[in-house]
Amino acid sequence: MKKQRIKTGIIGTGFIGAAHIEALRRIGICDVIAVADINLDLAKKIARRWDIPLTYERYEDLIKNPDIDVVHIATPNNLHYPVAELAIRSGKHVVCEKPLALNTKEAKALLEIAGNSNCVTAVSFNLRYYPLVQQARKMVQGNSLGRIFSYHGRYLQDWLLFDTDYSWRVDSSISGPTRAISDIGSHWLDMAEYILGQRVAAVCADIRTFHPVRKKPKASGKTFQKASEDQEYENVEIDTEDYAALLIRFENDVPGTLTISQASAGRKNYLEFEVDGEKKALSWNSENPNEMWIGKRDSFNQLLIKDPSLVDEGAAQFISFPGGHTEGFPDTQKQLFKQVYEYIQEENHIKGIAAPFPTFKDGCHIVALSEAILQSARSHAWVEL
Repeated sequence: MKKQRIKTGIIGTGFIGAAHIEALRRIGICDVIAVADINLDLAKKIARRWDIPLTYERYEDLIKNPDIDVVHIATPNNLHYPVAELAIRSGKHVVCEKPLALNTKEAKALLEIAGNSNCVTAVSFNLRYYPLVQQARKMVQGNSLGRIFSYHGRYLQDWLLFDTDYSWRVDSSISGPTRAISDIGSHWLDMAEYILGQRVAAVCADIRTFHPVRKKPKASGKTFQKASEDQEYENVEIDTEDYAALLIRFENDVPGTLTISQASAGRKNYLEFEVDGEKKALSWNSENPNEMWIGKRDSFNQLLIKDPSLVDEGAAQFISFPGGHTEGFPDTQKQLFKQVYEYIQEENHIKGIAAPFPTFKDGCHIVALSEAILQSARSHAWVEL
């Protein structure tokens, strides 16, 4: 019997909202039938581009549509809570961008609301779904590296290097009390816990704001857009961080370190980690995602190429093309959404089968972890979770 296709609505049509639409088109089991954006002209433009029949200016109107089964939230952070709450109370499944909410109070409330419903919830920690990240997880948890000595890495970008770089993400009333930590550090931390199979137990943090005043363009601009020399600006005080350095202790007393920066010249989107074990080490970075370095003490180092015939079977399921065919960021979105939508289609939430993807529980944990990092930086002390 042919299964009914799932109908989806996207709220927020900026960079990441468009990425959601493109990825959903590729999984082949759903139809995006509506988009909503406070900028109705932008919503209509996206709808025309992707041949989406319905556009809304108000997210409430999209959620009221009885034909929509799943709502994707790709809005600025301050809207995540009200949109997710309304969607779940309206019986919609929800896929929400990170961070799940502005604070743990909101995140815990969403977790409780979701727990009292039959709705599937997911948070878009899509970077887990790089095939070689999946391979790293299999190797670490399969004891290929032996006892883990340490886990360390960086997440670096340069799009906020200059004081003329500006977006809503630097406004704490919209993005929340942390920026670099919750925007990109959250991906690294989620990935670390996923690979190790351990939660972060304690953190000690130092954070810095390199530009306490930024020049906000008087004309609206896009994220990652180069500043114009003839642009007019207004000075805006900034109270979110450009940089964070963390000492980390995971649950099994594994030590770690993380550097987060959105002001590192030349680093466009550089997530890097290294796991050091008693037998071998491995390292991977997102700007070269189809190769993973495997380090050894007593023999030649190795370079593992993303290839379904070379990796663990569990990692191979997240590879769509043969070896030598590059897969990247858009494919991580596709693989995450494929897992979420197949889970919904099979009604596994009704059968009581645990979700294999990041849920609101994971999103709530990462919000709490971000708050602990901020608390540590302010108190100049270790903070336990």
